[in-house]
Amino acid sequence: MTEIKTAVSGLSIPSVALGCMRIAEMSPEQVNELICGSVEEGITFFDHADIYGGGASEEVFARALALGPCRREDLILQSKCGIRDGFFDFSESHIVSSVEGILKRLDTDYLDILLLHRPDTLMEPDEVASAFTKLEEQGKVRHFGVSNQNPFQIELLKKSVKQPLLFNQLQLSLMRSGMIDSGFNVNMKVDASVDHDGGILDYCRLNDITIQAWSPFQYGFFEGVFLNNDQFPELNKEIDRLAEQYGVTNSAIAVAWILRHPARIQTIIGTTKISRVKDMAAAASFSLSREEWYSLYRAAGNSLP
Repeated sequence: MTEIKTAVSGLSIPSVALGCMRIAEMSPEQVNELICGSVEEGITFFDHADIYGGGASEEVFARALALGPCRREDLILQSKCGIRDGFFDFSESHIVSSVEGILKRLDTDYLDILLLHRPDTLMEPDEVASAFTKLEEQGKVRHFGVSNQNPFQIELLKKSVKQPLLFNQLQLSLMRSGMIDSGFNVNMKVDASVDHDGGILDYCRLNDITIQAWSPFQYGFFEGVFLNNDQFPELNKEIDRLAEQYGVTNSAIAVAWILRHPARIQTIIGTTKISRVKDMAAAASFSLSREEWYSLYRAAGNSLP
């Protein structure tokens, strides 16, 4: 498994991480197999959120980890907070209490990484800064980041927060590539020229923020997957061609497309099947050529100027 070294902290993370949103209904034994099987593939990074399964995902993860032989200290555990029932909440009290709940459910003394889960327009940066400092000084959170935020939202946070914001979790896939599309279509009057994200891709590269790509197989906002989907024949034809060439599955090609970008983007996969984990982990064992990357981009329906 290839590693991504965060520039500011020196923290190294695997280029593929396992998302734990869908494990709430699994047994501890099943999750244990998923955890240990992922670790065998070099995937030691596990992404949680306090809302996944209403907290049940974190609880079953802790029970699974207690079965051994994988150890907490060998894993990187990330969780997110800030989404509540019908609103967002980045108040100091909610961030702190959320982390307390996360640590209890995960049965751990610390989180490696805490992300703010989506933006809160009522955010007071000084409150976030106070919460982050308290959690860091108490040894409860070691690193911090955000999700789904644009450059000015991050800059607003940085005005008060003293800790480096190391991560920004953003939706990215072959069929959801807006942050890439706008960079090709500068100074043009076409739909793809609309920058919905404030130049977030280049901003993160300039500021040493690691992008974490979520939903790498979705063609919309949870509308469905594009792999083996008859709606996208040209894309699947090209993916299948490259999968045969590299001796991997189509899912590995979809992940490899993200990993090929020089921004060194971490890809979060959300499968609950160890066989699929192995398939996707193979994406880190090869690198698409420039021509192959662009052929996939065009096959996804994108036109180059």
